[in-house]
Amino acid sequence: MKIVFMGTPEFALPSLKALIDCGYDISAVVTQPDKPRGRGGTFSFSPVKEFALSVGIRVLQYQKIRFEGVCDLKEIAPDLIVTAAYGQILTQEIIDVPRFGILNVHASLLPKYRGAAPIQWAVINGETVTGITIMKTALSLDSGGILLQKSLEIGADETAGELFSRLSVLGAEALIEGIKKIEDGTAVFYPQNEAFATYFKTIKKEDAKISFEKTPSEIVNFVRGMNPSPTAYTLIGGENVKIYRAEAIKTDGINSILNADEATLPRKINGYKAGDIIRADVKNGLIAAAGGGAVRLSELQFPNGKRMKDTDYLRGHKIAVESLS
Repeated sequence: MKIVFMGTPEFALPSLKALIDCGYDISAVVTQPDKPRGRGGTFSFSPVKEFALSVGIRVLQYQKIRFEGVCDLKEIAPDLIVTAAYGQILTQEIIDVPRFGILNVHASLLPKYRGAAPIQWAVINGETVTGITIMKTALSLDSGGILLQKSLEIGADETAGELFSRLSVLGAEALIEGIKKIEDGTAVFYPQNEAFATYFKTIKKEDAKISFEKTPSEIVNFVRGMNPSPTAYTLIGGENVKIYRAEAIKTDGINSILNADEATLPRKINGYKAGDIIRADVKNGLIAAAGGGAVRLSELQFPNGKRMKDTDYLRGHKIAVESLS
């Protein structure tokens, strides 16, 4: 079977490698154009391009595949196109090129979490289960028939980055299983139930600021979902401080903190507003009031500083009692 593979980030690599390991003919890899990265603006390859070149696979890149890539794909005439986090919308003309259509490796249990960043949104929303869907690409976003799904549990403290890695491996397994169904004639594509469809947008840097009006558990999930990228942040002393880990503080824990040295506190917990720092010391860490409780910002990074635990930072630095909101 002649296959064209479309993918860009690390998530796509296990699927591409699995296809190669299983002996499929990868006629070309299509990935997003090279982009400048870092302060120097040096152009770097996507993970998929870097790997494809290392194993001698032809690489194609288009600013807009719908305008620039159709002729190349028709010339290759693949039996199947596989997409895994490619990053561009495909037209019907492209969808019609391969005789077996296009299989997409999507990192959610469709029809939930259509669209961009399904892994991050599942963590942010406090989901406990997610998975991989192997589906046939249709013109409408993530709406095609489902060939198969595989699920896994999301760990209570698992970050989006950690889940990303596990789902990428599961996606590769599911992809090979799906292709074998096509090869042996047992593939059945089931329509999605539109009544349960949910859509989520791309997450940008400006979306990563922590809202302390949310409940402690919502803030913890938000921080997990933004880790490692674009990374949740808040303003401390006028600086953007990245927050990599957070912990919800239970009511009895808050009372313990407040009662330990009540004389130094201006008011009881009920008097704090969301975003106020309650404590910032080596014993308790960096604790802020949140909607209906409090949250510890337990792993952080100040500008030009190292990523570290809050207590380690507070051994050498003071954080003034102020509002973070």
